[in-house]
Amino acid sequence: MDKITTVIVDDESKARDAIKNMLSLYCPDTELVGEADGVETGVELIRRVKPQLVILDIKMQDGDGFDLLKRVKDEKFYVVFVTAFDEFAIKAFKFNAIDYLLKPVDVDDLIKTIEKVKLYCKSNLNDISLLLNMINELKKDTKKIVLKTTDSIYVVKIEDVIRCESSGNYTYFYLKDEKPLLVSRTLKEFDSMLHDYSFLRVHQSHLVNVEYIKRYVKSDGGMLIMKDDKIVPVAMRKKDELLKVLGLL
Repeated sequence: MDKITTVIVDDESKARDAIKNMLSLYCPDTELVGEADGVETGVELIRRVKPQLVILDIKMQDGDGFDLLKRVKDEKFYVVFVTAFDEFAIKAFKFNAIDYLLKPVDVDDLIKTIEKVKLYCKSNLNDISLLLNMINELKKDTKKIVLKTTDSIYVVKIEDVIRCESSGNYTYFYLKDEKPLLVSRTLKEFDSMLHDYSFLRVHQSHLVNVEYIKRYVKSDGGMLIMKDDKIVPVAMRKKDELLKVLGLL
């Protein structure tokens, strides 16, 4: 496979240098063909070099990453967003299963992202018009989540998610009337994005949809019986928070 031609668009020179160095040292399947410090220079660069991958900052001095995408929507490239964890948009990116990197960029996260890009560069998921449409749809309805397994992409209603269970760097999604899905993201990430949707982290390895709790059992340190009759342990430090949510405290 040819190297993935890559550009970095970020208004912070130190951030660009950090990503550039990590790509050079740890991502031999990429070839950096340019970098830009804002929307205007980024648009010019993308149109000129036509990269396969754009590592794109969200907030820049002369606009944001969406401004850039709208101006190059006829181009085809894969986008990896770079953002700070507390930005409003990060939840949207997660829900649409768009790859992203948190600042400061971690080298292991970058390596994993590049591995995904290698797969998606062979598909039509690098269609920028499609990406923009997905983001627009998300603004209308944030009650769906896109889950990527090793071989498929699933669009799932949040209300159909019974619970999530950690499995190392992966997460099992247990769904209403469907087989479980094994998704290649950590439970911590899903805890962050689902917290506002009646989900509660009751244990280091378990995130549950409160709407599917059938009863709470006090014995053995505490456990939940879910509506699918599965048993979920409750960590001692999470007990009070759970009881408060259930209206029992």
